[in-house]
Amino acid sequence: MGTVLTIVIIVVVLIAAAALLYLYQRRRSGELQQRFGPEYERTVEESGDRRSAERELRGRERRVSRLDITPLSRESAQTYRAEWAEVQQSFVDRPAGAVVDADRLVLRMMRESGYPVDDFDQRADDVSVEHPDVAMHYREAHRIAVAEARGDADTEDLRHAVTAYRHLVDALLDDSENTSRPTNTKEQA
Repeated sequence: MGTVLTIVIIVVVLIAAAALLYLYQRRRSGELQQRFGPEYERTVEESGDRRSAERELRGRERRVSRLDITPLSRESAQTYRAEWAEVQQSFVDRPAGAVVDADRLVLRMMRESGYPVDDFDQRADDVSVEHPDVAMHYREAHRIAVAEARGDADTEDLRHAVTAYRHLVDALLDDSENTSRPTNTKEQA
């Protein structure tokens, strides 16, 4: 009788452990889905399965946590805000040039904020950690910029690209407004 009871207890403990593990994984999936929104679904679709996608998203979180990403200084934000206004105004006369200028401006802003900028896909993945909704727009803007370089984008596409770049510009500028970073951190040290 003691052996049967021991086996029953072991089975119950194993079932309870499996149920707890299932609930933990489900909660973790829900947290990632909530945090990354449409980026979660895009990553699942791209990777082919949820487990790989979730591993990828957690890896992004770990990678970005090791980066020294800081908001733009107030002075830089003001400069970039003025440059962004010029980019938008230039669209009327030179739509393709405005897209190129928007892409370059975003790169400079990201570099100054501490994002590694060598690889586009990595940049978009890094942005997705803090700004998951913006990453989708950034990818779309970049896709159109690449199409324009091949001569495959019309004016409406270019307008859409500038609008999509605006999401990232706004996010980076908003980050600077939501902090009290000094104008020049080197002078403060």
